[in-house]
This record gives sequence, C-alpha cells and structure tokens, in this order.
Amino acid sequence: MTLHTLEELVDAGVRGRYVLIRSDLNVPLDGSTVTDDGRIKASLPVITALADAGARVLVCAHLGRPKGVPDARYSLAPAVARLAELAPALNATLAADTTGPAAQAAAAALADGSVLVLENVRFDARETSKDDAARGAFAAELAALTGEDGAYVDDAFGAVHRKHASVFDIAALLPSYQGDLVRTELTVLRTLTTATERPYVVVLGGSKVSDKLAVIENLLGKADKILVGGGMVFTFLAAQGHAVGASLLETEQIPVVRDYLARAEAAGTTFVLPTDIVVAAGFAADAAHETVAADAMESSSFGAGGIGLDIGPLSGADFAQAVASARTVFWNGPMGVFEFPAFAEGTRAVATALRENTANGGFTVVGGGDSAAAVRALGFADSAFGHISTGGGASLEFLEGKELPGLRALDR
Repeated sequence: MTLHTLEELVDAGVRGRYVLIRSDLNVPLDGSTVTDDGRIKASLPVITALADAGARVLVCAHLGRPKGVPDARYSLAPAVARLAELAPALNATLAADTTGPAAQAAAAALADGSVLVLENVRFDARETSKDDAARGAFAAELAALTGEDGAYVDDAFGAVHRKHASVFDIAALLPSYQGDLVRTELTVLRTLTTATERPYVVVLGGSKVSDKLAVIENLLGKADKILVGGGMVFTFLAAQGHAVGASLLETEQIPVVRDYLARAEAAGTTFVLPTDIVVAAGFAADAAHETVAADAMESSSFGAGGIGLDIGPLSGADFAQAVASARTVFWNGPMGVFEFPAFAEGTRAVATALRENTANGGFTVVGGGDSAAAVRALGFADSAFGHISTGGGASLEFLEGKELPGLRALDR
C-alpha cells in the first residue's frame, strides 16, 4: 500500500492552493457544549501545518447521524467554536452550508493561511448514499471548491472504514494524501497486528458483544489474554450458564460466545471474566447497588431484577494485574457505566493499570470512542497512555483484518 504523506504535499508547495482536509470533528455534545475535545485537538496539527504553509484550508467533517438534511442539533458550530478557542491564529470560520452558495462564496474569499470549515457533510444525503453516482456527484461538488490546483488530505481515521463521498469518492478526483493522524493510527495498529511484543493483553468492554465478535475471532491465538467487562460480559456469563438478572444480554450470541470460550485454550488465548459484579436496582446514577459474585448475580438484594453496571473491586484488581504483566495492551470499551460515579471504578482500575504499564515501558493503546471519553472524564491525561486512538469502529475493523475503503482510496 502506497499512501502519500503530508510532507510530500507541503514540499510540493501549497501556498495559495486550496487543500480539502477530511477531519474528524465528530465530538460528543451536551447541547452546544463540546464535552470531549480530543478529536478536535488531534485534528489541529494537520490543519495548522497546512495553514502555516500558506494553504487555503477547507475542512470537511461530520457530526452525529443527521438524516441527510440540515439539522441544527448536528451542526459543526460547537466544534468550530472550540477549534477557534484552541487555535485562534487559524481564524477558522464555519460555512452556512456544505457545498452550496454560502460555502462557494466563503471558499472563494478565503485568504492564504486561513481555514474554512464546511457544514456537516451528512446534511447531504449523497454523502452516505449507497449509489455510486450520487456519492460521486457530491464528491465532485466538494472538489470544485478547491479550484484547478486543489489537493485532498484524509486525516479522519475514525471514518476510513466508511465508503462515503468525503472519504472514498473524493480521493479519485484530487491528488490525495494521508494526514499525520491517519499515519500514526496505522503505525499503531500495525504494531498491534504484525509486530506485537508479548505478552499481549486485550481489554474489551462496552455494551454489546455483537460489536466485538469479529475482532474477538481475529484475536484468538494472537492475544495472550482477553479481559471482558462492560455490558458485553453478561452474554459471556450467560454462556457459562450463569443467571444475569435484568442485565444487558444478547441471547442470540450465546452460542457464538460459548464457541469462543471452548476454542480459546487450544488457540493459546485465555479469557479473563469478572469474578464479581456491581449490581444495581435500576439504571440510574443514584440507584441502590451492591457487589456480588459474578456466578450468583441473582443472590443480590434485587433478585432477578438486578442490573449489572460495573465489574467489582476484586475483578478490577485481577484485570489490573493482568494488564501489569503485559508488554502490549489494547483497550476498547469501558468496564461499566462510567458516566455514573458509583459505577466507574472498574473503568478507573483498568485506566490506572494502563497508565502504570505505560510508565514501566509497556505499549498501551486506548481504542477510541467511549474508552477515550472515559479516561478523560475520569481525569487521566492523554500523555498517560502510549496512544489514544481516534478510530473507534475503524480501529476495530482494522483489527478484524478488514479492508478499509478510505485507505484503499488513498492507495495509488
């Protein structure tokens, strides 16, 4: 795979040229407030490098899942406001539309070294269309904003698993380059798949086991240990024959999980499941709760109505010990409902263990999405870990061994 770099583009000269960057500004919001600006900060180096080199920078990105029409709830305005706070020298502004008259006029007036963010690309249904011609037409409108000597940089690793107009089709219309964020993510993920120092421990959490089945399949025989927490653990416990009360359960996946458990030992991979669970009376921050053995969840005070919302303290210690023994750790998905302080301790235990492993020379990767949000919400600095991915689903699909359309489009 030959992916041209940002350095090649800058060395070729970009002053006065339009450069369209596909960035990842898909940040969580509380109303109009950005609650985790990690992706914005990760996008800034490439935007800044091109602006400093004199390019007329056009940024395209998505936020949330609008249904192909403008929706104020998903405007990029809060993200652009935060970008402007973080880097005022960029003079970043937001176009009122994506490729329409407002974007065209704002792009035409853009000065060298300035930044224009186009409104949410998913406000146009063609961005995510399954029709090649529709996506191609939208990509052509994006390319037209760059004039006769434009270029394209994909710096949104979190979107490279999507066959979308601003990720896939645009690369066929403009000279295309990988951004530094994409390059870093690829370097990290290749380390996790082809040059992994053992022991290799993977920590998986989050709500649904179905989201992780393919990556688990690909990790059997590659990871020494797979630690399972979060909502997905209850399908594992059910596969072992344990009652899980009213906890999140994907009944249809029990046979698949049972098969993984049966195959793991022969493959050289050990599953580590919690030995205790924090069970609550309901899904609420102030819900009454207690810790019980993982194989006796219905013995809690809440009986069959109890909901598991975190791994227990014994399990947190066990997981921390497993992480401490590793040379490489990949973590994707919180251990519990970390947004509620009473159910955040399992996630905190894993994050603390990763931080200590990093300090001791281990290679640690926090796999984006909720995991990245969790460590920041719990007060951990990004620098405490080897790498915090912006990839989320893209990272998982890479680890599954899938071809990612956005990377294929850059390969030329």
